[in-house]
Amino acid sequence: MTKSRNIFLLFLLFLLLLGCEKKVERVDEERFAFGTFFKVTIFSNDTKNAKENIELALKEIERIDNRYNSKIKGSLIDNLNEKKKETFDDEGIYLLKEVSKKYDLSNGKYDITMEPLMMVWGFSDEVPARTELPTKEELEKASQSVDFSKIKIDDYNVKIEDLKIKIDTGSFLKGYAVKKAGEKMRKAGVKSGFISAISSIEAIGTKGDGTPWKIGIQNPDNPSEILGIVELNDQSMGVSGDYQTYVEIDGKKYHHILDKETKYPVHDKKMVVVVNKNSFEADMLSTAFFLMPIEKILEKANTTPDLDVLIVDKNDKIIVSENLNFSNKN
Repeated sequence: MTKSRNIFLLFLLFLLLLGCEKKVERVDEERFAFGTFFKVTIFSNDTKNAKENIELALKEIERIDNRYNSKIKGSLIDNLNEKKKETFDDEGIYLLKEVSKKYDLSNGKYDITMEPLMMVWGFSDEVPARTELPTKEELEKASQSVDFSKIKIDDYNVKIEDLKIKIDTGSFLKGYAVKKAGEKMRKAGVKSGFISAISSIEAIGTKGDGTPWKIGIQNPDNPSEILGIVELNDQSMGVSGDYQTYVEIDGKKYHHILDKETKYPVHDKKMVVVVNKNSFEADMLSTAFFLMPIEKILEKANTTPDLDVLIVDKNDKIIVSENLNFSNKN
């Protein structure tokens, strides 16, 4: 066989292999949980397998919602809130201990028992919309029922030492669900995927074409505009902003991230974005950091591996940690 004949056959084999290779496609699915929509995306050359793996992720999100969400009747957290005593499992204990770490990090400002203050401000479907600012007396009375230090863990037994205190899972459980859904997908062999629940994001690997996932960061003054782009490569993101949930009283907006000391919305920041390797951590930290001084946030981010932040302060100044991959639109 001549050399030219060998080359021709090799070229023909190459063309045949190209013809056999399945095209990588994007497969998406959405589902409602935790009061919002979760979206799961997989890039794969096997659509059937991608749909099966998306279903695994969504079922995991539903499991966590039903088992731990404080708003779900009969969940572990709901039972604890009602009975003030409950026997937890390993996962439930892990959740509360991780929350406790953020409580300590923020000097007690990140507190998952803030529901009474939230209700006074009108951040609840159970109360009518406010038409005037809460009085000092209303705020003081509500704050007496806020204290995470009253949550005690003894082995697997969890007790709330004050009858007025209740846990609200809204600031952390969604991020945990995203994390666990990502674990399910990775275990199933997914190499390129994406899970989002508005303010909680997990990117698995890169996009189908091998490029990083590009996430547009909203302008808190005008959420329809983009401040810039953060690239994610097998990373997670958590976002807290003053534009996400708010009440309007006398023509002024008051957002839902409340300072325990002032009992009013935090005023020195408009947005905090956290990028790391853990969407559960990112979700909690975005809120905890919103409640902390900016210099303390940067100190923590710049001394912790795989942790970066972007902050928009009250004057619209964009502040980023040392290693964040951020491209400013301007």
